[in-house]
Amino acid sequence: MTELRPSSPESHAWPKRRLAGAAIALAFGVGMLASYAEAASRVVSLPVPKVTLKRGDVINLTVLEQKSFQANRIDRFNIVPKSGELLGKEVTRELIAGMPIHRAAVAHREIIKRGAPAQLIFREQGLNIIAYVEPLEDGVIGDVIRVRNLDSGLIVSGVVQPDGTISIGP
Repeated sequence: MTELRPSSPESHAWPKRRLAGAAIALAFGVGMLASYAEAASRVVSLPVPKVTLKRGDVINLTVLEQKSFQANRIDRFNIVPKSGELLGKEVTRELIAGMPIHRAAVAHREIIKRGAPAQLIFREQGLNIIAYVEPLEDGVIGDVIRVRNLDSGLIVSGVVQPDGTISIGP
């Protein structure tokens, strides 16, 4: 076995590499701590339910309030940042009072349900023709959906209206 002497150049090479690695790790760690501290100090205001909302409930302003959260706790999740994005939507998963709302927990409210009877309205120059149809798919306001006329069996497409009817024509 060869013994290293303090005066030989080989004896100092290993500690120098170790010190260099430690310095790099320390610099990286300080940078990470600084960015974490910056994110932790940032506060964001998010809409949260005032009360626990069950599946099927419709969200309106009376059930929402604003609550402050540290940004580092919510940045990694797909959270709804504004109340306006939630209004009129239907709860698809239970929402706990005071907790941020995940985008997957709410959905557009279906006005037209597949298979449920609906009214098809044709309007042109003051002429209104109403027919009863069976929707072949679910729909929200503005969706173009296919429906089957109950009398003739004819399948047509129409636009879902806010009043729950389906409109065709110009």
